[in-house]
Amino acid sequence: MVKFDGKRKDNSAVVVFGSGTSFNGFLRFKETLCIQGKFTGTIEATGALIVDKGAVVEADHISVTSLTVYGTVVGAVQAQDKVDMFTGAEVRGDISAARLRIADGVLFEGQCNMTGEDKEVEIFSRPTEEIKAELQRANG
Repeated sequence: MVKFDGKRKDNSAVVVFGSGTSFNGFLRFKETLCIQGKFTGTIEATGALIVDKGAVVEADHISVTSLTVYGTVVGAVQAQDKVDMFTGAEVRGDISAARLRIADGVLFEGQCNMTGEDKEVEIFSRPTEEIKAELQRANG
């Protein structure tokens, strides 16, 4: 399991639903929540959600700032910032996020909609040399 000391890197508190916790209902929170047990219901939050290894979240809808998955998530996910899926994670449901990272060994069944704001650079339609020259000008 992932070990949390009750704080994140930015010193904000992390609330933990322990491995023996089973919760059914509607969750709303502002900071960071780590689920190590089982949750069923709806999550609408302005904070970050961490689904720890061995945890199971079954939701009709999850709306958070960011989602980090080590365990199992079933349901539609909308993340304002990012979704990270680590080795061993299982995610079944559609995802809408600005950024998405999927590690090797993840089971993901669903569709993904990238909601990134920056549409200025389309790297696949520009020659590589043009992009390199632009980056050199910006960093040089």
